[in-house]
Amino acid sequence: MKTRIITAVVGLCVLAAVLALFDTFVFDIVLAGICLLAIHEVFSAMGFGIRQWYLFAAAVPYTLLVMLSGAVAVRALLLPVSFLVVLYYNVCLIANHGTLQFGKLAGLVYFGGVILFCFYSLIYLKRQLPPETYGYDAVYFILLILCFAWGGDTAAYFTGRAFGRHKLAPVVSPHKTVEGAVGGVIGSMLAGVLVTFVYGQLSGRLLMFTVDVTVRHYLIILGLGAVASVLGILGDLFASAVKRQVGIKDYGTIFPGHGGILDRFDSVMFIAPFVSIAVRYFFYLFAR
Repeated sequence: MKTRIITAVVGLCVLAAVLALFDTFVFDIVLAGICLLAIHEVFSAMGFGIRQWYLFAAAVPYTLLVMLSGAVAVRALLLPVSFLVVLYYNVCLIANHGTLQFGKLAGLVYFGGVILFCFYSLIYLKRQLPPETYGYDAVYFILLILCFAWGGDTAAYFTGRAFGRHKLAPVVSPHKTVEGAVGGVIGSMLAGVLVTFVYGQLSGRLLMFTVDVTVRHYLIILGLGAVASVLGILGDLFASAVKRQVGIKDYGTIFPGHGGILDRFDSVMFIAPFVSIAVRYFFYLFAR
């Protein structure tokens, strides 16, 4: 537990440093690097090694292209490059049909796509809410995503330990309970309200914040938190199911006591796209 706490504190300090660079190109580069580390964890989990380096090699430029697609010229390349990447993996399977299993390759491509979708959602928020127009609104929503995920995880863990009786998914994740899941939903909602309250206090004194936090705003956050918590549980169970099938305990060791990137961000995978979509299509329409 001590190691987990120390790692969490260090991780939060790193997160604060990254968010401090939100309005710079460094933020995009760091997210792209984290995304590639997560994809490499899947690459290793699927049993690929140095001999299959060509599979991961194709993911590097494509990930950078997607994550750094703020420029118009870069976005224009997305469709043709995506087509070429799909063709490339098909050729790889044909050329190595005797040694390269379709199931593992499909798992790498699919899981890698989920990871890319997750982290690109954070870049998408930055693109949709440029600082020169919206101040630090995008930072608020990124923190909201993380609070929904990690606040729910923390609440589920302690609620499950204290009150857990009924198994939620015993085959996939034997330690998760229904009671813990309920606690996780409540925890996500409360974490969202807390970060929104702090944001609201700051918005009353700093002109950089442009969302006027109202009672309706809090109600929307509670609703988002409830849905996000369920999505976080699904993301966690999805990552656990993959680990069970490939026979590993953790995806990596980059976070002592926590595991790899995916062991920390599994609950974020589906929450980040959900919140980004909500912000894009609904939030500013109904939250004021």
